[in-house]
Amino acid sequence: MRAALRRSNHQFHQTLQPLNPAVVTPSRPDSHSRTMRDDPDPPFLSERRSQSKPGCPARTPDIEKKYVHRIYDAIAPHFSSTRFAKWPKVAAFLKSLPRGCLVLDAGCGNGKYLGLNPECCFIGCDISPPLIRICADKDHEVLVADAVNLPYRTGFGDAAISIAVLHHLSTEGRRRRAIEELVRVVKRGGLVLITVWAVEQEDKSLVSKWTPLVDKFAEEWIGPGSPRCRSPSSLSLESIPEMDSAASTENLALGEGLGGFGGGKGGKDQQEYFVPWHLPYHRAEIGGTSRGALESGLAKRDEKKRAVVYNRYYHVFEEGELER
Repeated sequence: MRAALRRSNHQFHQTLQPLNPAVVTPSRPDSHSRTMRDDPDPPFLSERRSQSKPGCPARTPDIEKKYVHRIYDAIAPHFSSTRFAKWPKVAAFLKSLPRGCLVLDAGCGNGKYLGLNPECCFIGCDISPPLIRICADKDHEVLVADAVNLPYRTGFGDAAISIAVLHHLSTEGRRRRAIEELVRVVKRGGLVLITVWAVEQEDKSLVSKWTPLVDKFAEEWIGPGSPRCRSPSSLSLESIPEMDSAASTENLALGEGLGGFGGGKGGKDQQEYFVPWHLPYHRAEIGGTSRGALESGLAKRDEKKRAVVYNRYYHVFEEGELER
């Protein structure tokens, strides 16, 4: 497998080197149930099944269920409306692929990269059924699936991408498993592109708006697999400074010197954060999802900004961590 590494202010970017699929829309990948629009047993699906033993990387921790899955399910329409600009270097990677390549997008979100290269075939998957429905409404080939348990045959795709996904996985074991899955599902000699949010930032002013997870929650929320200290990397990554156009409203920046777990706000060892998403009142379904989130404490009101505020879990990567 060929590999190329690049470094970014906002994310790491790592590259590791014709089908008529159906749309798959199960309720959750944990159940392994699915309803097919076309073929009830499409040939690209694997028979692999996730394990459920405590500590197993395939077992979804509660923090991800509550502060990633439920959040993106709740904000999906508004999130999708802000996700239309393509990062130039991701677009360049996809456009560089030869004609006829099958590209697997793990964590495709609203599908903004699906079909970007019209000479390639794309299949997307995401953990959020509402986001997958948005993709399906655009006639993309998509399914609900977990990044740590991809439902594809080994060596199925020519290339795979994971754009801003790994930082939502709360243990090192799960992040490693997700990378292993990306490598597994592409052919020998294929390519994998990975981007994640990075610690080092040009704009250091917005970290005060983030909520650091504190030590007392480490065992419950992050677990023993979360990395604490690391040695400097000998590999270098090329900068990818570009961001979505809505980045300024979503606070897509991290403070200087954030890194493992612990400390107070912006502590030098801090890498685990809650990042707010402000869902405007006029976009919130106060009588439905948002009302339930407010009543359960999953979200709160910000009367000044007239928005329902959801917190999303992030593990931000330090230099050299993704390469290791």
